[in-house]
Amino acid sequence: MKKQEKQFSFLEQFLPFGAYEQVAPFFRTHAIHLTLTNERRTVLGDYRHPVVGAPQHKISINANLNPYSFLITLLHELAHLYTYQHFQNKVPPHGNEWKTQFRHILIPFMGKRFFPADVEKALYAYLHNPSASTCTDAGLYKALYRYDEQRPGYRLVDDIPVNKFFRTENGDVYQKIEKLRTRTKCLHVASKKLYLFQGIMEVKLVRNKPELA
Repeated sequence: MKKQEKQFSFLEQFLPFGAYEQVAPFFRTHAIHLTLTNERRTVLGDYRHPVVGAPQHKISINANLNPYSFLITLLHELAHLYTYQHFQNKVPPHGNEWKTQFRHILIPFMGKRFFPADVEKALYAYLHNPSASTCTDAGLYKALYRYDEQRPGYRLVDDIPVNKFFRTENGDVYQKIEKLRTRTKCLHVASKKLYLFQGIMEVKLVRNKPELA
């Protein structure tokens, strides 16, 4: 095993079973500095191209991702690497050029049981028009969420039954009123005002009906 490849063999523990053998060649053929970070709420991974004095491609990935999210995020950032090699900084970060590279990198991982059937189905739909983050694609996000380490009592807004109550991170309590096409209408218990929520927002189910003022 070459030194560069051995250096990244620890990735095997973060990836779906068997996927490392297909990931390793990227590190064999490119100078990549990989960093695993603590959870970042607004980003799953990041890519930085080489600059004067720092000749390596820099990729960072959240270490707390489930194996399927980790693999998708790694391939997402590798697509940035290839886009930079072909186009430098002359194209948008997530434009058609990046989308093409991402498809070319991801498709060879499909149909090989690296992903559960529900995740792979959502991935195929996502690949029609991949976005800047898997968090913006509701179908793929919900499929991947099922394989996260679940916090007791927490669910996605889409999974809260209509008329039930839930609590957001800031402590406010809402009642789910109606599922719309792309959002969910909810009643803020304290103010009696209606708000629209994204269905993929994680909230805590309130099992007992709160006291209404």
